[in-house]
Amino acid sequence: MAAEGAPPFFAESIVFLAATVVAVPIAKRLGLGSVVGYLAAGAAIGPHGLQLLGSGEDVLHVAELGVVLLLFVIGLELDPQKLWRMKRDIFGLGTAQVVLTGITLFGIGRLAGYSFSTSLVAGFGLALSSTAFALQILQERGQLSSAYGQRAFGILLLQDIAIVPLLAMVAILAPGQEVSTFAAVSREILIVSAAVAAVILTGRYLISPIFLLLAASRAREVMLTAALLVALGSAGIMHAVGLSMALGAFLAGVLLAESSFRHTLEADIEPFRSLLMGLFFVAVGMSLNVALVMDNWMFVAGGVVIVMVVKGGFLWGLSRGTGSPNSDAMRVAVTLPQGGEFAFVLFTAAISNRLLDYEDANLLNAIVILTMLLTPLACLGLDKLAERAKAKGVENPSIETFEEATPTVLVIGFGRFGMVVAQILTSEGLEITAIDNRPDRIEYARKQGYKVYYGDATRADVLAAAGAGKATMVAMCIENDKVMGKAIDLIREGFPETLIFCRATDRAHVLDLTKRGVDFQIRETFESSVVFGRAALEALGTPLDRIDQIEEDVRYRDEERLAEQLAQGMYAGAEKLHRVTPRRGVSKGEHDAAAE
Repeated sequence: MAAEGAPPFFAESIVFLAATVVAVPIAKRLGLGSVVGYLAAGAAIGPHGLQLLGSGEDVLHVAELGVVLLLFVIGLELDPQKLWRMKRDIFGLGTAQVVLTGITLFGIGRLAGYSFSTSLVAGFGLALSSTAFALQILQERGQLSSAYGQRAFGILLLQDIAIVPLLAMVAILAPGQEVSTFAAVSREILIVSAAVAAVILTGRYLISPIFLLLAASRAREVMLTAALLVALGSAGIMHAVGLSMALGAFLAGVLLAESSFRHTLEADIEPFRSLLMGLFFVAVGMSLNVALVMDNWMFVAGGVVIVMVVKGGFLWGLSRGTGSPNSDAMRVAVTLPQGGEFAFVLFTAAISNRLLDYEDANLLNAIVILTMLLTPLACLGLDKLAERAKAKGVENPSIETFEEATPTVLVIGFGRFGMVVAQILTSEGLEITAIDNRPDRIEYARKQGYKVYYGDATRADVLAAAGAGKATMVAMCIENDKVMGKAIDLIREGFPETLIFCRATDRAHVLDLTKRGVDFQIRETFESSVVFGRAALEALGTPLDRIDQIEEDVRYRDEERLAEQLAQGMYAGAEKLHRVTPRRGVSKGEHDAAAE
């Protein structure tokens, strides 16, 4: 019996996966980063390479969802207050970079003999950098949270916003385009405002109650579906009114940054984001027409040099002029000199509106792709220069960055025990992040003024998203011994330098935690029992110095018994429970003889 036909895109998927499995590790080994590997893989298997696949345009439409999810995850890491603090970088530095770079490239295009409209579209299209590309580089290097990384992100965010007026500019410049009436413009502004308000109100007031309801069902697949629905739904609303999908997803992420489900959302979406981002870069690589580049190599090479030098120069100068040290300004300049994915969108719209011909658009696309390929090399070159400068005794303080000097603690489990622990830590001004998997506890803790997030401690991705890798200490305050054991193993494997302090449910649990090598453990009832016993002795008339002596001896015998139990088993050392504490000044032998 003949086998049925393979599902759609089955063969293409195998080719995609095989190409990335080969190309990405090679690029990483050469120090070029995974993005170059994806681009090279796309160029190799695409219609202008080995011709294993057809056009990458259809794939690109699907893969653009990776950019959407990337911006959603970035938004989750930025609360509105932090975003407001970045306003100077976004609206000041970002706007200046786009305007100055766009005008300069426009002037160069006019001097080269191109028409006004062609030069304007090409100049401002090439002024935009690649959000997906630059953020991937910053994340791989672990420098997105550094000073220069935050400035670069502010510029990228403004560029995402800038695509909206640039697309409107293309429509206005189109031959035969009628001037919009005031009523039409007002209607468009009203629609866009309504869409933004819908996303803000939904994210602010509806999403958290819905996720609380879903979390109570303990169905992880439903939570995952809801996470994707939030990211893609907000992007779809913005796209429907002509705004950037990535911008809509980013806005939704920012609104959910204060939600209790922030870390779980980030962990759930991360695998989809990584896969789709890889697919996006492969599709971009497939669109590189090598034959066209070779036939026009002087034009393309000159365009690549001009774009990277002009954009890099403005980025460096503007960063320096707004307070960045030279090292940070240089890093911004070599991270953002490439063309971006929104240039493809702008050039495609220009073709549809007869502002660019197909060949010119392909040459501009080739310039964008080659600037992407050369950016990791520029970053690598700057790293080499920094290493040589350091070897000569010139330190670069911006290479190593620290978000906070204050130690941070991740509290897992926020019941009665965890809340008291958090109260003590925050009383010293320490920063804590807390996760729990019970919605009722999360809601109660939030009413008490604590930020507690929904999360499963047995998932390594959730622990990483919650900051286990950055935390100085993890305080395990959960009741379930098995869950705690799994979490300890994950932390020890993924974050071996992190201190682990544990709440033990009973003596057997203490022995298990000791064998696992935790840094500190305590039985949840031991200290309260000691205090209870002290109060009982005091009420019965026992002097305080005698009570102190008894407590000291009980603690000592308890430690001795634990040591014997570790070596001989759970029932060892039972005789240490039934010994009367000798009074001070009386030897053990005299005390035993008096007792007989």
